[in-house]
Amino acid sequence: MKAFEGVTLAFRRFPGVGPKQAERFALYVVRAPDPEIEKLVEALRAVKSSVGYCRECYNYAENVLCSVCADSARDRSLICVVERPQDLAAIEKARSFSGVYHVLHGAVSPAAGITADQIKLKELLERVRAGGGLVKEVIIATNPDTDGEATAMFLTRALKPYVDKISRIACGVPLGGDIDYMDEVTLGHALKGRVKI
Repeated sequence: MKAFEGVTLAFRRFPGVGPKQAERFALYVVRAPDPEIEKLVEALRAVKSSVGYCRECYNYAENVLCSVCADSARDRSLICVVERPQDLAAIEKARSFSGVYHVLHGAVSPAAGITADQIKLKELLERVRAGGGLVKEVIIATNPDTDGEATAMFLTRALKPYVDKISRIACGVPLGGDIDYMDEVTLGHALKGRVKI
């Protein structure tokens, strides 16, 4: 059954989908009524043709600007830099940030051969420079892993001539967590990022 294997392999390419789940998806496609499959195919074509990058922050958008950049109430002097659109969505769900974003679409990773030229770093620098001093703070919200830390250091060096305040999101003990269950790296970050109360 080449067609079935082809569909299964296509689902396997989706992030986080393992062989069993891909097989279940493929079986669902086989059993689903034709109109339902047609709607799925149409939805996939529509999203592929109508979603692109926001002109300002490189988030995904159906228009020239994403919903955040199109919101005139957002504080444009504050830019939060994230690795992926999913990270932006997670911060937005917290409803604690009123600035704007910049999505890098990756992280500098010497081990994987990903350089600063392969992410949206140049676009961030151009945006900050073009702001003519409007940007007062850049918050670096890359992941707290090796690549995220490398990217944060790279961003800090690149942005220093253009922005007075560059900050990094706090890392450490999660709310409701037990200290005795934390790993050494997490506890180390928590101690370094301590704040006066």
